[in-house]
Amino acid sequence: MLILILKRVLISIPLLFVVSVLVFVLQSFIPGDAAQQIAGPQASPEMVEKLREALGLNLPVWEQYARWLGEVLHGSLGTSLLNGQPVIDALNQRLPTTLSLVIGSTVIATIVGVVLGVISSRGKGAAARFIDVLSIAGLAVPGFWLALLLITVFSVQLGIFPATGYVAFADSPSEWLRSLALPVAALSLTGVTAIAKQTREAMLDVQASDFIRNLRANGIPESAIVFRHALRSSAVRIVTISGLLFIGALGGSVVIEQVFGLPGLGTLAVSATTSKDLPMIQGIAVYFTLIVIVVNLATDIAYGWINPKVRTS
Repeated sequence: MLILILKRVLISIPLLFVVSVLVFVLQSFIPGDAAQQIAGPQASPEMVEKLREALGLNLPVWEQYARWLGEVLHGSLGTSLLNGQPVIDALNQRLPTTLSLVIGSTVIATIVGVVLGVISSRGKGAAARFIDVLSIAGLAVPGFWLALLLITVFSVQLGIFPATGYVAFADSPSEWLRSLALPVAALSLTGVTAIAKQTREAMLDVQASDFIRNLRANGIPESAIVFRHALRSSAVRIVTISGLLFIGALGGSVVIEQVFGLPGLGTLAVSATTSKDLPMIQGIAVYFTLIVIVVNLATDIAYGWINPKVRTS
């Protein structure tokens, strides 16, 4: 297992480099720059050009990237071009919000999806059709539309949960849960349907195998067959889908954070892109890539725990 982890860590180094280069090059094609945003629409071309020189935006793209990479090698992701705040500080302030949203939606989607999938695999045709309908609905309903619907019902009409805003866990655990309830629900719907469908199909495949029939023939209780054997055998597929859902939720969090006004990395990414704040954009890309690497590594470790044969591969 240690060798597997070391391999994944070594692979992640060139991945981070490639992502940073791609983001730096692609953003150079976006019209305008931070100098125009800072100077304002009434600034003269001469003033904007002086500001560009002061910020180093007049340099070739490769030289700008070399400067940024030098700061990274010294443990810094640079400073924001708009307010001079260190990028790492800005990202660390918003990271807990995004992680709370993404982890919460992944956990809820996995738990609810597994329960629905197991029930469907044990039920008759009606239960299976219900899961199919739910899966189609989860994939067809846009996340922002569901978010607005939840706000209308549970915030405006019933007044149960806040429509916008975020409360840190350290300030109030109960208010933290209330502020995340609707965003997590809106972000987890697609995950619930995907997990439920994959769990049902995996459970049906396993229950049709010979070793399950042998267990039933030997008088093993049905509950033990379902939860100790069939569900465990289906765990690899469930873990795979959960890891993919977590990564997908990072992208979905950008929209959900905008709708609910959450101060996370998603809203920061939108504002940084709008204002052409290159160091902030680069920092967000690095953080998102690191999160993906960690999730993939955790998935590999989970594979090794479920199937010991993976540990030596």
